[in-house]
Amino acid sequence: MLINDTRYRSLTFQAIAAIILALSFWYLLNNLFQNLAAAGLNISYSFFGESAGYDINQRLIEYDSQSSHGRAAVVGILNTLLVAFLACITATIFGVVAGVLRLSNNWLVSKLMAFYVEIFRNIPVLIWIIIIFTIMTAVLPAPRAFRGDEPAASMLFGSAAFTNRGVYIPGPWFSRPLFDVAVLNWLLVLAFLVGSFFGARALGRWATKVQEATGDRPVTWYFSLGIWLVPFLALMVIMGLSWEYPALKGFNFSGGIKIGGPLIALWFALSIYTGAFIAENVRAGIQAINKGQTEAAASLGLRPGRVMNLVVLPQALRVIIPPLISQYLNITKNSSLAIAVGYADITATLGGITLNQTGRAIECVLLLMLFYLTISLLISAFMNVYNSSIKLKER
Repeated sequence: MLINDTRYRSLTFQAIAAIILALSFWYLLNNLFQNLAAAGLNISYSFFGESAGYDINQRLIEYDSQSSHGRAAVVGILNTLLVAFLACITATIFGVVAGVLRLSNNWLVSKLMAFYVEIFRNIPVLIWIIIIFTIMTAVLPAPRAFRGDEPAASMLFGSAAFTNRGVYIPGPWFSRPLFDVAVLNWLLVLAFLVGSFFGARALGRWATKVQEATGDRPVTWYFSLGIWLVPFLALMVIMGLSWEYPALKGFNFSGGIKIGGPLIALWFALSIYTGAFIAENVRAGIQAINKGQTEAAASLGLRPGRVMNLVVLPQALRVIIPPLISQYLNITKNSSLAIAVGYADITATLGGITLNQTGRAIECVLLLMLFYLTISLLISAFMNVYNSSIKLKER
């Protein structure tokens, strides 16, 4: 019956395939452990507790050369997430602007955007990373240029310095923190912002219900502004928000926030490279919308900019989002090229220095694979949820 009955046949074949796949994995893993045992090797992650012995310039948490390999890996993970997050945002901005302007009726603007797309997407991103990093180190002044009675360079508005080692900007700090651990204070700020976001969304849904019931949409912008600003500003006052400005001390700047040259080069290169691909996705999504939609909106007296924002782009998102997910995944994985300019991401720390010092290649590579797989799956899951929320709801 399990083979001849069409109600169960597919389940039978799937069960057989699952058993064969499980046996194949068991065989490969068993073979791996046998070979390791024959070579006198074993899989162990005890090296995470050992002292790393190397410095990391760009870091989001406290770290020094005496910290453990485990903490070095955490620093690398945070650096990877930082550059991936920043690049996803700026690449989206570049891509949307370039994609819309490429369809402009202005011939010069359209051709300039086409030139941007064709140039940046057809040259490997590694070359762009190296080019931008080289330009930064060659063009921007050294910190010593800011020294003396008549310095060759000056700080922007007296608070920001652009040097060949990176950009130094004022950094926030709390004089009355609620927690002793700095990360917990910033997580609290993030929690307030997330709460404001959901509060603003709830207000928008209420306004939509009122509009559907009465035909008039209530004015809610000042309530939304209050939802965003009042809790945030109150928290900042309670925690005593202050600003620390960078100052030249010795041979370099100290204080404030340092955005290293490698981070800027990687961030900007990933943004302009991936933005060219996103621009094509945006252009395809816009062209997928029937021209009748634009003509109908124009007949109501809407200006071209409003037609694009209110009519075309919301519908084009259903075409843009699926390939956009792949571009976000590419940004995350391409961030592993950071080692070319000395940016300490997870590949440079765990998959580079830690691997070479400990000799634990299998353990380090497995963790690298697990990290990139986990991040990619989380990005895909989040974007798929958003994609489901904007797709057409059919009855």
